[in-house]
Amino acid sequence: MTTLDVNGITLGIESYGDDAAPLVLLAGGTTMLSWPDALCERLAAGGRRVVRYDLRDSGESTTAHPPAPAYTLRDLAADAAALADALDGRPAHLAGIGVGGMVAQVAVLDHPGAFSALTLVGTRAVAPGPPDDDLPDHDRATMSRLFARPMPDWTDREAVAEFAAAGAEILGDDPVTARAVAARVWDRTPGTTAPVQTANQMGMVFSRLDCAPRWRERLPGIAVPTLVVHGRRNRFFPVGNGEAIAREIPGARLLVLEEAATAIPDTRVGEVAEAMLMTG
Repeated sequence: MTTLDVNGITLGIESYGDDAAPLVLLAGGTTMLSWPDALCERLAAGGRRVVRYDLRDSGESTTAHPPAPAYTLRDLAADAAALADALDGRPAHLAGIGVGGMVAQVAVLDHPGAFSALTLVGTRAVAPGPPDDDLPDHDRATMSRLFARPMPDWTDREAVAEFAAAGAEILGDDPVTARAVAARVWDRTPGTTAPVQTANQMGMVFSRLDCAPRWRERLPGIAVPTLVVHGRRNRFFPVGNGEAIAREIPGARLLVLEEAATAIPDTRVGEVAEAMLMTG
């Protein structure tokens, strides 16, 4: 892992594969560890240079003031375009997971020349907050259980990892994997204050981020090959959100992972990697 300076900020990155190969850029949701190691390795074995990166206020990227971010969703989209240019100079395949999928949608819309393909995993086409009337919202019972839990002691690595594992069980993800990833995220988090930790572990900076203007109505203007991947059991962004994106982007392919929730399960990494390689 290393860093790269673009757009006047520092982004944490990790690269797999041949530097001369076509670039697949993976936007974190919010940290790069949202993307499984095995997926990065599969894509690299398929002849791609894979770079996953941390969004601002997470991992090795610039951390400023997560409770009141001075940047916007469109700034994060501009980061993706600038990073693609700095890494390769050719249009890249951009992928976003969770809130990173929001970044990816806006990036391709605002900077179409920077990207040759798009993958969106477990995301939706509207900003955090109440969704459009035709889109399913977070499962209320799941959210009640998730946010009723007391916050952990953020200075205690094991407590944070256990908090993540319990949250994964509520969401329908694998708690063992979630515990291991959370411990790695904790190791890379620049501080143990609650705002910084929640920005890294829970992506809470997005609840305070300026995501205007709306972009859903612009989705029919996306002209690059697009893959939409969504877990059938996703209770945070229910599958209807992915189905809507796939309907509204011309020619988009929808891959529904029947047993998956918010994360890409180890058992489906190969299928997702193959679908991404076929996309671009």
